[in-house]
Amino acid sequence: MTARPLEIPELAATDRLLDPDEPAPLLVERADGRSRLVLVADHAGRRLPRRLGDLGLAAADLKRHIAYDIGILPVAQALARAFEAPLIAQTYSRLVIDCNRPLHVAQSIPETSELTAIPGNRNLSPAAREARIEALFRPYHGTIEALLDARAAAGLATVLVAMHSFTPVFKGAARPWLIGLLYNRDARLARPLIELLNQDSAPYIGDRLPYVVHDETDYTLPVHGERRGLPHVGIEIRQDLIADPYGQAAWAAWLEGILKTALDRLPDR
Repeated sequence: MTARPLEIPELAATDRLLDPDEPAPLLVERADGRSRLVLVADHAGRRLPRRLGDLGLAAADLKRHIAYDIGILPVAQALARAFEAPLIAQTYSRLVIDCNRPLHVAQSIPETSELTAIPGNRNLSPAAREARIEALFRPYHGTIEALLDARAAAGLATVLVAMHSFTPVFKGAARPWLIGLLYNRDARLARPLIELLNQDSAPYIGDRLPYVVHDETDYTLPVHGERRGLPHVGIEIRQDLIADPYGQAAWAAWLEGILKTALDRLPDR
């Protein structure tokens, strides 16, 4: 069967946050790819909508991990090319709205990220919050939903992988892991990945580290993975390891082999 064409949700006609000449709120590559693998990157970009200025932050803050997942987009793109797989990535900063947080939690639009205050996120009106949701959150997750619906209608098996990177030091505490695997109740993909990764890099593999996926703190994997019954995992790579093109290419190549073997150990459905 042929998958339905992917329809990207349009922004509301009124109260747009993004001007017409600003970049789209997401990047979509290979939407018609028939690989079992579907890659997403919730924090791939660090762009800010023009109307929000700099959120009261210094330019240097917008290059830090609080603004985006450093290095993860080139890694995700390389993996998507290798598997001929779809990739959907958010192109605006998590500081505007975090696309991996439920809308009702404080960190959806953070007033403080790690130890840095975000002045432009304080005392937002309901209309201002809704503008960010409509401009960035809904198009991103609506596109993921449309892609997964189209694949299901076409009878394509899907394995969802959310790509992230993490800072080596958070609130003064060192994080020694090279890579972490994130999941909650469903470990179908995480188990073989942990076994394979530990053959190469134990003890520096984070099992449900640097944090645990939970329905109240996370969005992408609980909603698009668990609720649909899809095998899934979040992959977190330490940012200093993928901060340059050499590291990005090396990690993508290594993960390609690991993921191929793990996928072979999963049933077809």
